[in-house]
Amino acid sequence: MTETHAPPETKIRAARIVDWEAVAALMSQPGIRSGTLRLPFSTPEQTRKWMETRSDDDTVIVAERDGHIVGMAGLHRSKGRRQHSAALGISVDDNHRGEGIGKALLTALIDAADNWLGISRIELTVFIDNEPAIALYRKAGFEMEGTHRAYALRDGVLADVFAMARIRSTPAALGA
Repeated sequence: MTETHAPPETKIRAARIVDWEAVAALMSQPGIRSGTLRLPFSTPEQTRKWMETRSDDDTVIVAERDGHIVGMAGLHRSKGRRQHSAALGISVDDNHRGEGIGKALLTALIDAADNWLGISRIELTVFIDNEPAIALYRKAGFEMEGTHRAYALRDGVLADVFAMARIRSTPAALGA
């Protein structure tokens, strides 16, 4: 089992619907918006609606420090013949990067995937210039699977992303 080592005074917990305003503020930060597919000028009400209607197959957690949400991450499980896989997303407050929050969120989600959810493949895309995130993912066992060219419009330019995945062998996958 993976231990979650959150930075001092940081609590990792499940996201709650009542967090919608804090999550909306977090996700509207310029650094987060630049590193995700989020559009500018999303309303807090759109975030509330997403939080109220997200799937039971989603595992969404937040990092909280001194009563403030400073990070958020989620596993979004695939359906049908891909139910062994999930897409990963992580966002850390622009003012708290480099403090171990992303690592704590990632560690918690990997633990959930490996030990509780039966997810053996975690996949993600990351902009090719996001070197700190790429380094974090590699340390956690993610491998490069390819490059999606001209993947998303960012700051008026079509930007490339890397496709990365972490695959954990399971007894079912080994034919046991």
